[in-house]
Amino acid sequence: MARIHAAAFMQSRPWSEDEFASLLDSPLAFAVGDARAFALVRVIADEAELLTIATAPTHQRQGLGRKTMQTWQQLAQTRGADTAFLEVAADNTAAQNLYLAEGFVACGRRSGYYSRENAGSVDAIVMRKNLR
Repeated sequence: MARIHAAAFMQSRPWSEDEFASLLDSPLAFAVGDARAFALVRVIADEAELLTIATAPTHQRQGLGRKTMQTWQQLAQTRGADTAFLEVAADNTAAQNLYLAEGFVACGRRSGYYSRENAGSVDAIVMRKNLR
């Protein structure tokens, strides 16, 4: 996951193997995907949060992101989630379009949430979706 994340997140600091391992140590977190694309999600009570999602650059634009999105949402439902949330960089229109196509709607904004190397910071758009 760290390798895919580093290749996909060139504008911001990618997560390390230790960060992924630490999150996955929690019984509340789970990952879906394969060596081409993955999502890391946490379910607490009736809410799911997409922590990160990435597709290896050589496999982008092949529908893997959409498939990964659908898989984690289904699994989150089986774990009791009624609502899903995520944050996306305001300058990441490809991801925003994927999330909108999956039924997510913008519900908030976090000013300056993402740091960009040599480019300051970018707002995060908070999005939500009812899963049931």
